[in-house]
Amino acid sequence: MRFSVIVPVYNVAEYLEKCVQSILANDCSDCELLLVDDGSTDGRSGPMCDAFAAAHPNLIQVIHKPNGGLGDARNAGLERAKGEYVVFIDSDDHIAPDYLATISAAVDRSPADVYTFDFFLDFGEETEVFPNSRDLPEGTVFTLAQQPGLLLQQPNAWSRVWKRELFMSTGIRYPARVWYEDIRTSGKLFAKASGIVAIHKPLYYYYIRDNSITRNRNLEKNMEILDAMEDLLGYFQTNGLFDAYQKELCQLVIDHVLIAATVRIARIDPTSPLLGQLRSYVARWFPDYKRCPYIRRLPLAKRLALGLSEHRLYRVLNLLFRLKDGR
Repeated sequence: MRFSVIVPVYNVAEYLEKCVQSILANDCSDCELLLVDDGSTDGRSGPMCDAFAAAHPNLIQVIHKPNGGLGDARNAGLERAKGEYVVFIDSDDHIAPDYLATISAAVDRSPADVYTFDFFLDFGEETEVFPNSRDLPEGTVFTLAQQPGLLLQQPNAWSRVWKRELFMSTGIRYPARVWYEDIRTSGKLFAKASGIVAIHKPLYYYYIRDNSITRNRNLEKNMEILDAMEDLLGYFQTNGLFDAYQKELCQLVIDHVLIAATVRIARIDPTSPLLGQLRSYVARWFPDYKRCPYIRRLPLAKRLALGLSEHRLYRVLNLLFRLKDGR
């Protein structure tokens, strides 16, 4: 079997039909679909999974488990999976009708451990292509050592297809009950992969929800980015990889801590002491971060946010986003 499609499910009854139907619209002749009901409490999502399995018994299996979070649900699917490659799809998203065929053709042409591709941002009324793989060479097999900039791409599990043996042989798994599980995991898998292929085509529709991590207003919860970075940086350090990828890891911390997390907190409370903690974290790991060569490649908006963060002008950041949001 070539593909195991793994869909974690938790209280998503309003989205699940569209997700599953988009998978069924693909050529599923060489795949299985694992719906992992992660302890849903809405009274609908679990039964919907069972109904899909009853309608497609040769294709769909359901795993019912106690709630453990997105990462734990993915791991449960991994343990049950029989396919050579695993496909992770979030249950509020959907995929293009040629998703599996496109990946299968790429596997035939260029066998590899990881296939990374572009995706659509789905705003409901309209979509926008996110060219996640465009800075990478298409159609050739490469490693992270050859393309270290891969570490700076969006780390999403769902914008890649992974060889199952990559998880099995390395023991790498998704952490349970945390945010930023992809940041903690994808970079490790890239480092261990013997071959990676980029596909310059959008195959996945990522639905933008108001309660996503990027829009969360829980200040303390946003600080979990430091735990995620500590996990990733520690892994590269322990495995003797830190020096080889120091520039990329530095830019990752700038992107996710000094820019993204700072902006999320400053737009809620520009006086929060958490902002100082973020700044101190960056200084501890990368005291010379301003020399990072990737800073020059940042878009203008991110360079502006970085400059305001460096000068602790959090109220200005707050004001800019209030104007942007029309408040």
